[in-house]
Amino acid sequence: MQEQRRVKGRPQPPMGLLRRLDAIARAAFPAVTTVLLMVLTSTPVGLPSALPAVTLGCVFFWSVFRPAAMSPPICFGMGLLQDLLGFAPLGTGILTLLLVHGLALRFRRFLVRQSFLLVWLIFSGFAAGTAALGFVLVTVLNLRLPAVAPALVQFALSAGFYPAIAALLTRLHRAMRRAEDLA
Repeated sequence: MQEQRRVKGRPQPPMGLLRRLDAIARAAFPAVTTVLLMVLTSTPVGLPSALPAVTLGCVFFWSVFRPAAMSPPICFGMGLLQDLLGFAPLGTGILTLLLVHGLALRFRRFLVRQSFLLVWLIFSGFAAGTAALGFVLVTVLNLRLPAVAPALVQFALSAGFYPAIAALLTRLHRAMRRAEDLA
């Protein structure tokens, strides 16, 4: 008896150069957009720096909704860039972003199924924790007690900017999923 195999649909074509470039671009998109936002927000405008707030929101969002594109080495690089752009003591941004990334990955399955309001509240807790950790790290590294106001402003900016950041990144994430479904 002869075995008959039926192929449903068209066979998958071999991956060409354009498909590979498209896959690489989609994989790098979260990191590239985060770095671009970091550079844009680091421009001096006379207001408190939104750089850590934007970076924290982007790393949290991509760690929850596209963790393969936001790996620990990428978070390390972003933390280093944040420290360099923000003239912060080296290591503070690295440590806080790696901790947020790790915690977001740990609670990812829970966070993905929750409403935006609950995710925002949880992110606000993360922002408070990173502001406190940043305050402690700056205290230890400078060997003196700094003012508390910058940490409070950092928390307020992080929690306040997250809805706008999440709205923008959600649209980008949906567009990426649609493109992946078509590919």
